[in-house]
Amino acid sequence: MNVAYDRPVLPLYRLYLLRLMFALLGLWQGSITWSAILHRSHPWIFWHGVGVSLLGALTLLSLLGIRYPVKMMPLLFFEFVWKLIWVLAAWLPLWMTHRLDADTADNFFSIFAGVVIVPVLLPWSYIWKQYVVAPGDRWR
Repeated sequence: MNVAYDRPVLPLYRLYLLRLMFALLGLWQGSITWSAILHRSHPWIFWHGVGVSLLGALTLLSLLGIRYPVKMMPLLFFEFVWKLIWVLAAWLPLWMTHRLDADTADNFFSIFAGVVIVPVLLPWSYIWKQYVVAPGDRWR
């Protein structure tokens, strides 16, 4: 038996804010990431290659978010969570022990901006209704 669940509707301004975030992520971050992918001068070490490939996929999928901002919203969760983990697990211990290297220090603000901006743009009441309160997908 299927029970219909009324999906809450987001106001138009929220959709445009989400589209803006996806456009920034896809175009701005994409220009940096894809430049590094297409114009690299030496082989990558394993984890660097994993990170750049992951960011490349994130930026490509973000372009879908411009057209489908609600359907692609979990991608913004991912963006927020990986940046929060980086700040807490990579940057904060180095900062607390006064051992920040130049590369980590230089990248802090661009990564930390995602920790601040993304949660401000996300429609938390919609997220609560769709991902916490709504019934889950069937198992059988």
